Amino acid sequence: MNRRPSSSSRAAADPVAERVDAIVVGGGLVGLSIGLACARAGLETAVIDRAPAAALVEEAFDGRASAIAYAGCRALEGLGVWRHVAAAEPIREIRVTDDDSPLFLHYDHAEIGDAPFGYMVENRVMRRALYAALAETPALRLIAPAEVRRASTGETAAEVDLGDGRRLAAPLLIAADGKGSPIRQAAGIRSFGWRYPQDGIVCTVAHERPHHGIAEERFLPAGPFAILPLTENRVSLVWTERADLAPTIMALDEAGFQAELEARFGDYLGRLTPVGPRWRYPLAFHLAESYVRPRLALIGDAAHLIHPIAGQGLNLGLRDMAALAEVVADAARLGLDIGAPTVLERYERWRRFDNLLLAGITDGLNGLFSNRAEPLRLARDLGLDMVNRLPPLKRFFMRHARGTIGELPRLLKGEVL
Repeated sequence: MNRRPSSSSRAAADPVAERVDAIVVGGGLVGLSIGLACARAGLETAVIDRAPAAALVEEAFDGRASAIAYAGCRALEGLGVWRHVAAAEPIREIRVTDDDSPLFLHYDHAEIGDAPFGYMVENRVMRRALYAALAETPALRLIAPAEVRRASTGETAAEVDLGDGRRLAAPLLIAADGKGSPIRQAAGIRSFGWRYPQDGIVCTVAHERPHHGIAEERFLPAGPFAILPLTENRVSLVWTERADLAPTIMALDEAGFQAELEARFGDYLGRLTPVGPRWRYPLAFHLAESYVRPRLALIGDAAHLIHPIAGQGLNLGLRDMAALAEVVADAARLGLDIGAPTVLERYERWRRFDNLLLAGITDGLNGLFSNRAEPLRLARDLGLDMVNRLPPLKRFFMRHARGTIGELPRLLKGEVL
C-alpha cells in the first residue's frame, strides 16, 4: 500500500475523492457484517466487492453452509441480520470420535442451558439475510461489482481508487478481502503459514432418518470428517482428505462418490443422497504479522486462516467484527480519530491472542489425530474419555463451543453496540 501525503498535494487532474467514514473492501459474510456494524454505529460506510450483488442474492443452492456459534448469532441479531435468516438448524449435540474407537466425547447443550451450541445456515441464506439488513441501513452503501485498482493511506485518510475512475476516502480502511488479501499485501504486511497435505471436500447430503440436531466430528486417518445438521433431513459434509487423493474422489461419478460417502458415513442416518455440487479447496494456515497499520485494519481471513477441524473460521471472523466495531464505535463517540494507531492497536491486542490460541489448537489437533501411531492413538482416546467424565472441564469446552468465554465484545454478549 502506498503511503502518500494529504490530498492537497496531489495533481489537480486527479478525481475528487468522495468522503465517507469507513471503507470495507470485501463483501463476503464478514465484510458485510463489519459494514453493517460500522453503519449501525452511525458511520457512513461503503462496502466494495467484485461480485454483482444481485447475482449473490439470487444465487441457487450450491451445497455450502457455515456453522455459526451461539455468540455469533447474538451478534448478527444485534445487527438486524438474524431475523432475516429464513432457515437455520440448531446444533443441539456434538459427538467427537476417533475412527472406530469405542471411546468418544459427547456434548449436550442442555447440560449448560437452553441455548444451542450454534446454528448451521446455508451460505446463500446468510447472504440474503445480510443484504436484507443492508437495505434497512441507510448509512451503509454497497458498491458492487467494483474493482479496487489501488488503495493508499495518508496522514489524514485512506483512499481507494476504483476501476471506473471513482475515488473514495475515509479515516479508516478495513480489509475483508480474503486469505490472499491484495490490501494486506499492498500494505506490506507479511504473513506466515503453510499448505496442509490435505484438501477439503464440501457437499450437502440428504438422508432418510432424522439427525436430531447432532453434529459429528469423526477423526479418520486422512483427517476430520464432519457431519453437520441442516434443515429438511440434510447434513453439510466437510470431508478432509489427502491432497493427492481428493481429485480422484472429486472425479467419481454419482454412484462412486456415494459409495465412498457410505463407507465413511455408516448407516445410522439411513440411505444417503448427495444433493447439489461438490466443492474442493486446499487447506492452509496463515497468520498476518500485524492486523493493523495507521488507517488500516485486517479482519477475517485477511488476518488469519485456520484448519477447518472445529468449524471456527467464520466464527473467528465474526469475533474480529464485533471487537473492531466496538473499538471504532467507542472512539467515534468520544470524538477520536477512528483510524489512529492508538485506536486500532486496541483491536489488535484484543483479537490477536484469541486467534493465535485457536489457530494453534486446531493445527495441533489436526496433527495429533492424523497420527496413527498406536500409543498416541490410545492417549488421545483416553483424553476424549477423560473430558467426557469430568463435568467442569466438559462444561468449559461446551461454553467454548458456544463462543461465550473470554473477553467478549458487546455484540457477542447480546448487548447494544
